[in-house]
Amino acid sequence: DIIKEQNRELRGTQRAITRDRAALEKQEKQLELEIKKMAKTGNKEACKVLAKQLVQLRKQKNRTYAVSSKVTSMSTQTKVMNSQMKMAGAMSTTAKTMQAVNKKMDPQKTLQTMQNFQKENMKMEMTEEM
Repeated sequence: DIIKEQNRELRGTQRAITRDRAALEKQEKQLELEIKKMAKTGNKEACKVLAKQLVQLRKQKNRTYAVSSKVTSMSTQTKVMNSQMKMAGAMSTTAKTMQAVNKKMDPQKTLQTMQNFQKENMKMEMTEEM
């Protein structure tokens, strides 16, 4: 249950990051259009300010990519830990079952049964040949 809750939170975080990135891309396009407008009118000071904003916006967008990859990595690690816990549980159950079977089965009796089977099998083969 804890792992499911963590996965749900990580997916929510991933969606929020994607929404933020989409908003940043929209702002980036608007800034580019404003810079072009200012460049056409010849306003260099406004272009410089807007260009600085554009650079900061692109840095922020790159940071969202880095955070997104970290969140994805955490999600993957959580899934790996969950599968390892399940495997450990299954192996524990298997080990207990094998111990119970070993306690029930006597190796000497099994060996004797196999020898008797081989002996009877050889008798049957001889009678078939005759």
